[in-house]
Amino acid sequence: MTETADIAIVGAGAAGLAFAWSAAAPGLKIVVLEAGGTVDQARAPSLRQDWELALQTTFNANPNVRQGPADYPVDDTESAIHPAIFNAVGGSTIRWGAHFPRFRPSDFRRQSLDGAAADWPLSYSELEPFYDTNDEMMGVSGLSGDPANPPRAPRPCPPLPLCAATERLAGAFDRLGWHWWPSDAAILSKASRERASCNNCGPCGVGCPLHARASADIAYLAAAQARGIELRAGTAVVELERTSNGRTITGLRYKDADGEGQIACGEVVFAGNALGNARLLDSIVDHRLFGRGLMVHPTAIVTGLFDESVQSWRGPFAAAMVCQQFCESDPARGFTGGFQLQALRGQGPLTTALGGYGLRVPWGQSHIPTFVARFGQTLSLTVTCDDLCEEHNRIALHETARDRLGLPVPRLIYRVGDNSRKMLAFGIDRATEALRAAGARHIDVNPLTRNAGFHLMGTARMSSSDALGVTNSYGRVFGMDNLSIVDASTFVTAAAVNPTPTLQAIALRAATAMRDSHTGTEKAVA
Repeated sequence: MTETADIAIVGAGAAGLAFAWSAAAPGLKIVVLEAGGTVDQARAPSLRQDWELALQTTFNANPNVRQGPADYPVDDTESAIHPAIFNAVGGSTIRWGAHFPRFRPSDFRRQSLDGAAADWPLSYSELEPFYDTNDEMMGVSGLSGDPANPPRAPRPCPPLPLCAATERLAGAFDRLGWHWWPSDAAILSKASRERASCNNCGPCGVGCPLHARASADIAYLAAAQARGIELRAGTAVVELERTSNGRTITGLRYKDADGEGQIACGEVVFAGNALGNARLLDSIVDHRLFGRGLMVHPTAIVTGLFDESVQSWRGPFAAAMVCQQFCESDPARGFTGGFQLQALRGQGPLTTALGGYGLRVPWGQSHIPTFVARFGQTLSLTVTCDDLCEEHNRIALHETARDRLGLPVPRLIYRVGDNSRKMLAFGIDRATEALRAAGARHIDVNPLTRNAGFHLMGTARMSSSDALGVTNSYGRVFGMDNLSIVDASTFVTAAAVNPTPTLQAIALRAATAMRDSHTGTEKAVA
């Protein structure tokens, strides 16, 4: 027998679970289908001595390397950047650093301000209340009063502490006259009723047994289930059924451990990232821009080596401090847009020995003394670039290759544009300048991080017109009656910062509108 649901959500990651929680209302049946399973972070690999081995294997960010039971292959032979996604309840927030910056107001108005890219069909002020709600749900630590960003509500927790290495870097920024600020982080600096506070142990990327570091499952799942939503983990959607005119999705076919099933649904919401969405929607969404305009945040890493230990392993590896001195456009630099400098703390012992961030440790007699001279003595800055939307960068489908479910293998097609290359070169010089000012005696540069495909944006971008975008500002696909996309695929610009707070705010806004349209509170989203 075919089940029924008012809203079916495909993907239980940052956007999908936030959407489910916000859309929930008495009388609405909401089902979330997630191909991956659940991850018990109370038993995270960070509790084991081989946690760094897990980073390279079972918790590797690249699904082609990890090859977990829910992973699908990604053809990245035509891409300068490798994919970095995680398929599980919680999505890629299972495998992240929890750095949590917001987009700036200017990021929504790039065409008006810089004559580049396009303006969003919504503004920072329209997203602000949803940003605030998401901060509360995720449990954000940070410091109010940043002069480089709009005034905003106080964070739920104070900022995470700096370590000896980042204190040095802060002093260097001060001497250079550059803006810096403690990172907003989805990591608790003080305990809540459900979650402990951060103990600065460091291995955030393999999960947090204290639940201090948020992930979407920790922050949203229980709250959404308390509102009545149903999660189907280990359930992969394999086909969409629709009416003869193609405008209305009537149901979903799925596969799980018990076989196959169907759900008839009133609304279908996709939150499976640009790669996952393309596997199912390429034949459904009839729009020339669908899949095109991929943006990925080209990233360089500049590492400084100090003469003495600065204990740079102490604390969350990616959520210490940022410099947004260069985020806004300046025509004098020779490129449009800007970049963020984000501090990365030092690596663990195994990754240090293997030459993480590019500082190679030779094998042989010099290995141990070189390791000793580097462990705890490095600090890195990422140069995170605001990528321009270029239509030749895209997600396509392989003509013949299929995954274990019979779905087409997605192709990641991306080359770094001229604007980003100029930005990277300028940013590497600034990061080098800052680390030298902090006292680094040696600088190593990774000019382009290949394993940086963790921010997949723009392949179903929103617009006020179907001539310029795939969805409207609520994620409703133009030309479809009941199909929406609510993840970072809908982004119009990439900005120079991590997308998770913004994609979750977008999901909360769209869910609120869909809930109100179903309960008769406000107008429909279409």
